[in-house]
Amino acid sequence: MDPIAVQRRSVALLSAAQLLSGIGNGATLSIGSLLAVQLSGSEAWAGSVTTVLTLAAAVAALPLAGLAERRGRRIGLVTGLLAAMVGALLVIVSATAGSFPLLLLGGALLGLGSAANLQARFAAVDLADPARRGRDLSTVVWSITIGAVAGPNLIQPGAAVGEALGLPASAGPFIFSVAGLLLAAVLLLTGLRPDPLLLARRLSGSEPDGGRPGPRRRSLALGLKAVRSSPMSLLALASIVSAHGIMVSVMSMTPLHLQQLVEGPITGHGGHTMGTDALTIIGFTISLHIAGMFALSPLMGWLTDKAGRLPTIGLGYVLLIAAACVAGFGQHEPAAVTAGLVLLGMGWSAATIAGSTLLAESVPQEERVTVQGVSDTLMGAAGAVGGGFSGLLLAWLGYQGLNMAALVLAAAVIGALLLRMFRTEADTA
Repeated sequence: MDPIAVQRRSVALLSAAQLLSGIGNGATLSIGSLLAVQLSGSEAWAGSVTTVLTLAAAVAALPLAGLAERRGRRIGLVTGLLAAMVGALLVIVSATAGSFPLLLLGGALLGLGSAANLQARFAAVDLADPARRGRDLSTVVWSITIGAVAGPNLIQPGAAVGEALGLPASAGPFIFSVAGLLLAAVLLLTGLRPDPLLLARRLSGSEPDGGRPGPRRRSLALGLKAVRSSPMSLLALASIVSAHGIMVSVMSMTPLHLQQLVEGPITGHGGHTMGTDALTIIGFTISLHIAGMFALSPLMGWLTDKAGRLPTIGLGYVLLIAAACVAGFGQHEPAAVTAGLVLLGMGWSAATIAGSTLLAESVPQEERVTVQGVSDTLMGAAGAVGGGFSGLLLAWLGYQGLNMAALVLAAAVIGALLLRMFRTEADTA
């Protein structure tokens, strides 16, 4: 069995599945906050769907990693995608029945799909050559671009499909989500053989040839202990988690901010619904934001391998600071907000790809899956906290204040990064 050929096939299959499942995430990111306000009748709940989605992704990360540990990447990824498909169906039901609790439950199950998508990037480096880890990881991240960018732009066609089926317009886009998630799950279930994680273990001698991994104690505490044993892995984890928290905080409130720019504030339950102009601007903005997150992933992967892990993380945080400045100070202009969201996505891309690559190679093989699960758990927790508090920050400080809070956090991480780089240079001098 040629590991190089298996790696190429695995990356291709993971990329195709990411493309399909990205449609589901695109619809949720675009109209999740608007559905929450519409069904709850209060702007205070605007970040609730993003919060439960990211919190569920955080809670599911370690169990899915444990499932991958026992059964391989294929079973872990497929389980998350099928749960997300059920979540998309529940969102359709919630919009039809006008049920806010069902919306939150659907958002939570969609979070399991997000957890699976995050773990797919690590599956891409199970068999990767060290010199190509950044590029292989970024290829899988990049592949979500088409589906994720298409997702927000399927709002209008989805609305038409929904109305043709007798569903509310806001439920229509999730019909495409269900189809994409189902196809992605079937593709991985039937095609991801041999499993890249199990094969990597057999080749490294950590598993008996042809055997399944035995039970291991896996926990958040053990994963954090493994991370703390390496300064580089600790820095990698901090960069991944902080970038995700910043990105989710700003992104999740942008659709509501744009709707208010176009149509004015929502006034209680039964207020104005999502108009065509607002939907078009929101879909376009979130599409470009997601393009910023994923379309330049190959470039970020190339920079990670060629310029180095730490410089690429630093570039990501410089872009995050630029995003906060452009969107925050240009808060009254939709074009400036859109430009800021593009920079926000690019900063997230650089920090996440370089940070994930650094994390994967900074811990021993036997601890890698657990540490990756810990990374995704904390990443989701940061997104949940960011999504939850972003609504409060928007109400207290406004959209500009929300961006300035993100800027302060990004600046703190850059400071820690520079300190580590100086110490590394001093140690090697």
